[in-house]
Amino acid sequence: MENNLSWHEFEKVAMRVGTILTVDDFPEARKPAYQLTIDFGADIGIRKTSAQITKRYLKSDLLNRQIVAVVNFPKKQIGKFMSECLVLGAVGDNGDVVLLAPDFKIENGLRIG
Repeated sequence: MENNLSWHEFEKVAMRVGTILTVDDFPEARKPAYQLTIDFGADIGIRKTSAQITKRYLKSDLLNRQIVAVVNFPKKQIGKFMSECLVLGAVGDNGDVVLLAPDFKIENGLRIG
């Protein structure tokens, strides 16, 4: 059974829409992953992260694609790479990730809530 969150706790999670600007291979990662640079708009700016999404997505599929990410986690060192946000996706039993994304092009930085 999953832990229940209060509404107040949920409101603390800053999920925002961003557009992927660059996608690079991440050969140093333990599991296959990409390094992403994402634009979250003027207030948040550009953030970098890594994502284990190579099973479903080619690098060319991701460029200029809007995604949803959590932008208020602490930075996390992954090898020599510093992750600054967490891209959100639905994870299947085999580790296949389907990214969460808006249906229509919207402003970068908009809050999910």
